[in-house]
Amino acid sequence: MVPRSRLNASASLSPVRLSLMIGVIFIFGATLAYRLADLQILRAAEILERAQSQHGTVRVLMAERGKIFIGERASGTEYPVATNRAFSQLYIVPKDIGNAEAAFTALVPLLEPYGLDGETLRYRLGKENDIYEPLLHKLTKEELAPFEQLGMPGLAWEPEEWRYYPEGGLVAHVTGFVGSASEEKTGQYGLERLFDAELAGKDGSISGATDSSGRLIQNAALERIEPEPGIDLVLTIDRTLQTYACQKLSERVAQVAASGGTAIIVDPASGAVLVMCSVPGFDPNNYNEVADISVYLNPAIAGTYEPGSIFKPFTMAAALNEEALTPQTTYTDEGFMVVGEHRLNNFDGQGRGLVDMVAVLEQSLNTGAVFAQQSIGSGTFREYVETFGFGRSTDIELPNEVSGNISSLKKRGDIWAATASFGQGITVTPLQIVMGYAALANGGTLMKPYIIAEKRRSDAVVSRTEPLAVDTVVSPRTSAIISGMLVSVVREGYDNHGGVPGYYIAGKTGTAQIAEGGAYGRKTMHSFAGYGPVDAPRFAMLIKLDAPENGRFASGTAAPLFGDIAKFIMQYYEVPPDEAL
Repeated sequence: MVPRSRLNASASLSPVRLSLMIGVIFIFGATLAYRLADLQILRAAEILERAQSQHGTVRVLMAERGKIFIGERASGTEYPVATNRAFSQLYIVPKDIGNAEAAFTALVPLLEPYGLDGETLRYRLGKENDIYEPLLHKLTKEELAPFEQLGMPGLAWEPEEWRYYPEGGLVAHVTGFVGSASEEKTGQYGLERLFDAELAGKDGSISGATDSSGRLIQNAALERIEPEPGIDLVLTIDRTLQTYACQKLSERVAQVAASGGTAIIVDPASGAVLVMCSVPGFDPNNYNEVADISVYLNPAIAGTYEPGSIFKPFTMAAALNEEALTPQTTYTDEGFMVVGEHRLNNFDGQGRGLVDMVAVLEQSLNTGAVFAQQSIGSGTFREYVETFGFGRSTDIELPNEVSGNISSLKKRGDIWAATASFGQGITVTPLQIVMGYAALANGGTLMKPYIIAEKRRSDAVVSRTEPLAVDTVVSPRTSAIISGMLVSVVREGYDNHGGVPGYYIAGKTGTAQIAEGGAYGRKTMHSFAGYGPVDAPRFAMLIKLDAPENGRFASGTAAPLFGDIAKFIMQYYEVPPDEAL
């Protein structure tokens, strides 16, 4: 029998308490309804995806990464410079290891040479229920052998493909490399980075149903999506020229104790890049052995410097094109010129007296460059500098290209144009310089440089690069006049080491002081830029040596290397000598 007091308490439930209880029930019901709606409607896609992952299995079919090729004019053969190679991946299945301590003792001495320390190994062995813990990637057969000999339960390996560069560092600054980020192979630097998605292709898959234990249901239908291989890139680089030029560049950098160097050769008519290499370089097969990662950047497009006297031909060409002077125009060289409050000197401070414009280039007179610039004015001079492509990127198919800096030409005062006339106070890239010289060579047209000749997929051409004219910088007449003046520079001036006997070669040296801490210091950049033969140019070339210790001027360091490579080009292309020589 229920006590009366409790009956009275139930019967006398206050309206407030009753309302409170009804409210709690309502909130609980609303929460339950929202949860059902969330599960059934709002999160339907997420639940479906989770269900599929729990009741299906997917095996990824890796797409083959596209290859990169360079050609050889003599044989017509194409050579792979980036391809794929079979390696092995080593891993452990901790749940199958058994005696973890014994496994640790056996594996540590084999793994430590690869940089995998004991602490990391012990951590991975300790994941008792895990079915996969990676240890090493990219093992050759010889490197895998000691692990195979262990015969250890739970130690396993499987094949994997990695990028392989058969030519080593020959075109490393151009190709870049494929690195590993969280086991996902991605292109780093160069073409591997810029065209990563196109080279990588699209992975395929195999999927099928599994039972509650995760085992594949044998009679269940399988869905297979085939992988789509990546595109192949065929470059404009000539293997023979690249090999010769890069080898000679490396030798010269060592001989003159330079901190680095760059060589670029282009076809003046089309803008195709035939050679592009820099020192120091790296082997993309062992990219992780590089101490300073800045070596990955391509100095031909990512490095800027004050060009010095190799800029004088652009100044002279502008004045010639404006008909402000002729090669025979003279002025009195006193060894210096005063512009505003500034005194600008020749490289040696010496005056030559009455000289013409040919002598200005032959003897590399700063005062003559200023004279030519002043004949057209600062504004017109700036317009020509811009039209020649300086101060903007060339848009070549390579990442990390910089534009250089010619912003000083927009400042008030004539001093900025005056110093720029002989290559000081502005910065340029090596590629900009060689494309400017190519314009002087080909009749006055600035071409867009390109390094990809074709894109292919399964031997079918996807796209082919056509030469593209960017602008007309000078007239064909001006081009012919400046070319004749630069031939005289090579034959009669300080730069005669850059010539090739039997051929009309045009060129100019530059020895530019390196600005350090806001002032010009002792170190210099040595350059030689030129082209030839002038009647039918086959090449435009730039040689640049960074801060050489042995050799005061570029005429004794960069010019001989230019002449050596130019002679090789004439022989390689079988160009007959000029009859007049």
